[in-house]
Amino acid sequence: MSDPDAPQTNKAFVPLENNPEVMTHLVRQLGLSPAIGFTDVWSIDSPDLLAFVPRPSYALLLVFPVSQAYESARISEDTPLPEYTGSGPSEPVMWFKQTIRNACGLIGLLHAVSNGAPRKHVTPGSDLDALLREAEGLAPIQRADLLYESKALESAHAGAARLGDTEAPQAEDAVDLHFVAFVKGEDGRLWELDGRRKGPLERGVLGEDEDALSERALELGVRRFLEIEKKSGNPDVRFSLVSLGEVFD
Repeated sequence: MSDPDAPQTNKAFVPLENNPEVMTHLVRQLGLSPAIGFTDVWSIDSPDLLAFVPRPSYALLLVFPVSQAYESARISEDTPLPEYTGSGPSEPVMWFKQTIRNACGLIGLLHAVSNGAPRKHVTPGSDLDALLREAEGLAPIQRADLLYESKALESAHAGAARLGDTEAPQAEDAVDLHFVAFVKGEDGRLWELDGRRKGPLERGVLGEDEDALSERALELGVRRFLEIEKKSGNPDVRFSLVSLGEVFD
């Protein structure tokens, strides 16, 4: 498990810009209701700035440059774990293994919209609805193959990748930014979902009145990540955060 990245011979996508408008466009193109979308989270400590984020927050997408401290912590946690083999409607969450290079943003978006409350906002009959229905009964490897071969997913992703504020890198470029989703599942548990890991990671139980941006969820998720970085001697951790919730366009 020392190298979890997709093989260099696998196909690659143009990396998504870390931009809530781009992310919202992509998931709506696939079939997510316009009632919800992504919003920047400018601070996890300032009540005034947190007040701008629509609540409840169904999921958070954490974006950060992969560091040696993060890789060491990932290897340490993943090594004793078995490869996840879950499938079917009894799964606590739907998890996607990443086999497309530079697609961690797409995988993060899929993790955010296919679990918990957002799943109910997927338009029946849409590309996203068809994809999730087919994916549900598949084992992780077959599920990854479904994403790999999906023309609808590839087309929507290519369109969104051209929408950013900055010039997009090439699909074959090496990109050090990584996306991880923190999702409140239907079971009330907070899940860390990352296609580079061995499977979904349960981080703790949230109360009925606690969402993905609640203080407890932040302690179990984003702040846990920041603490790992700070303990490694990195005093200035670069990261950004977006929240999935109801929006008013």
